[in-house]
Amino acid sequence: MACSKVFSENLREYTDEIIQYFRYDYSTLYSCILVNRLWCRLAIPLLWEDPFSVPTQNYQVIEILLVNLNEKDKAHLIEHGIIKNLFYSNTLFNYPNFIKCLSTHNIRISIDNFATSGKSEIYKSLFKTFIENEVNLYSFELVLDISMDYEYFNYTLELILQSPFIIHNIRNLVIHIYRSDRMNNIIPFLEFLSSNCNSISSIHFLLATKIPLIEKYLSNIIALQQNLRTISFGYNDPFYNSMLSFSNFSNTLNTIIFYHIDFKNIKLLNQLFNQLNVLESIHIIYCSSLDSNFIHQIINIVKPIKLKSLFLSEIIQIELLRLLLQNSGNYLENFELGFMADEVTELKQQLLELILNYCTNVRYLNIVIFDKINIHPIFNLIDNNLKNINYIIIEFNFIESYDSGKVCSIILQNLGQILPSKLEYLRLDLNFNINDLEIFLKESQNTFIRKLSIRKTAMKKITSFIRRLSISKTTMEKKGVDSILSCIKKYIMKNKRVEYLAINVIFQNNDRIEIEDLYSLKYEVDEFKLHDIIVRKYDDLYIQAFDFVNNDKICKSYDY
Repeated sequence: MACSKVFSENLREYTDEIIQYFRYDYSTLYSCILVNRLWCRLAIPLLWEDPFSVPTQNYQVIEILLVNLNEKDKAHLIEHGIIKNLFYSNTLFNYPNFIKCLSTHNIRISIDNFATSGKSEIYKSLFKTFIENEVNLYSFELVLDISMDYEYFNYTLELILQSPFIIHNIRNLVIHIYRSDRMNNIIPFLEFLSSNCNSISSIHFLLATKIPLIEKYLSNIIALQQNLRTISFGYNDPFYNSMLSFSNFSNTLNTIIFYHIDFKNIKLLNQLFNQLNVLESIHIIYCSSLDSNFIHQIINIVKPIKLKSLFLSEIIQIELLRLLLQNSGNYLENFELGFMADEVTELKQQLLELILNYCTNVRYLNIVIFDKINIHPIFNLIDNNLKNINYIIIEFNFIESYDSGKVCSIILQNLGQILPSKLEYLRLDLNFNINDLEIFLKESQNTFIRKLSIRKTAMKKITSFIRRLSISKTTMEKKGVDSILSCIKKYIMKNKRVEYLAINVIFQNNDRIEIEDLYSLKYEVDEFKLHDIIVRKYDDLYIQAFDFVNNDKICKSYDY
């Protein structure tokens, strides 16, 4: 009996350890809850840690969460026609207790997709549910973009301040503010954070507007922390003043992200960085003024320059980049050569060749192709980093490109031959023809791609691109999504070579840009599901640079 009890306890412990590996693999976690009761009890908390992480999916979670409202609040929502009387009579778990991560932006988008009216009431009701069930968050993201974000936050601010336990123990804080005309309701919240939350390990500030009072509180929040490991600054952040206190985190701060920061007139960077004893990674994303002043400050840092991310949207002098890569090229993991003016084509080509020469540990590669580019350095770059590369994005600026079809054709005819055996993510945003796509799919049959996203860009709409394959089609019609689907089904569906799939067509119709998405075809979505392939909206699989670095380096690193 005692032996059986010990075995049972060990089984639970080992099973829990295994399931933890699937923390962000939601499709696998959904499968786990169907195995048995033990697996269900272990997987459900992971599924509900961040229920709004994909705001255009799983709208049902809102209704499940509202079950926890008291009867009076439920009756109010039903009486005003905000939600129908479809509440679950009971649930197996108290789901709100599992929530560890909330994003105001994701909640707002989820509600937009869930309801057509009474959205503010639903928003308030959800936060009442969080408060009443004493949700204790590890991650809180306050994203204020459109007017509705500010209005919603107004509704819930009082609830949060009356029950501060919901955010008192947060480890990850994200604050994005994009407007300056509605700041009054933000001040009390920031004031609370700057006085009460001192256990934050990762802080991310993106400010698109400069407001001294906001800057003051954000600096106070930074100074209050005792174990700060990661920090990011974006746009007009007062990051320089905040960096003066970095000596307080000399033995804790290991990651710094700069996002759309203008380094003009910024001095003493090397002195500030030299204070940090455990700095492991620097990420530079779409920053400006990467001039001689900035580069020499960086390369004069006494300790190794662990530049992990370099996302470029403006050209940098070739010799300056050479100096930077000579010092940090071996550390570079994430690189993007983004949209730039066509007149710097030769410089872009040289820049790409420098990355090829100095960087052998790239795992995230995003290349925006352009006219007259020599494609072969891209292939060589992938081939040289074959052991590490896991994310590949290749797209072209169809607005400025005049000979894109030829370039895209070369890419698809050669890319499939050099891919590694496994990729986490591949996005192709190209002006391609179906024959070239078929060549790519055929040549890449030995590669498993967890998330595959394909966008075909057409300059004008010939006919409806999205049709059922069984419908009789003209030759012109076969150039759309239906023909893409035919290739996908032939080379991918039956072999289960992908786990998540997005297909999207963008075309110009007169003066308008129109988009059609595979996700809108329920029959096709269901058919792919039968083959264990989950179809997602193109935007849901789209990786933004900051989100990639943020999620990959930070949000998954704080302790539970």
